[in-house]
Amino acid sequence: MTVHRIVIVRHAKSDWSDWSLTDHDRPLAPRGIKALGRMRDHLDGGTPPDLVLCSSARRTRDTLEGIRGALPDDVEIHVEDDLYDASAASLVDRLRRIDDTTKSVMLVGHNPSLHDLAVELVGDQGGPRNEANRERLVTKFPTGAIATVSFDAAWAGIDAGCADLDDFFTPRRPRT
Repeated sequence: MTVHRIVIVRHAKSDWSDWSLTDHDRPLAPRGIKALGRMRDHLDGGTPPDLVLCSSARRTRDTLEGIRGALPDDVEIHVEDDLYDASAASLVDRLRRIDDTTKSVMLVGHNPSLHDLAVELVGDQGGPRNEANRERLVTKFPTGAIATVSFDAAWAGIDAGCADLDDFFTPRRPRT
């Protein structure tokens, strides 16, 4: 069986200053734009995704554009309306439709669904290497967070508790 990887990226901090905009159309805040460099640096040099699935919301598309420099030029990108208000269950359904020749997927979206998805996939274990990161993940999935999980199953077989948490990054250092 092939090990598959999902890089779960929550959009960077969005701007709430223009109340005339719909939620879907909100851009990134200055703090979010600043975080993009740290996000991109974190992703740079890691295992690149074969496929990027991105919500159609402006803040997710802006986040993807801001981290694009860490991705291969030829990466396949799908911007999908259904990812905007997707639940964790619908994200799992979407991931199950991925072809098994795709080894790594980046999912750029929103909370609470991304947080729920990551916690569900990791389950109680989180993998032996990352128990501390699992605790951070369970507690909070802030804007700009990136969780990388891997599992040894077909995409169609993705299920609760199937994945190891390989990495959990936040652009702001955790408060101690």
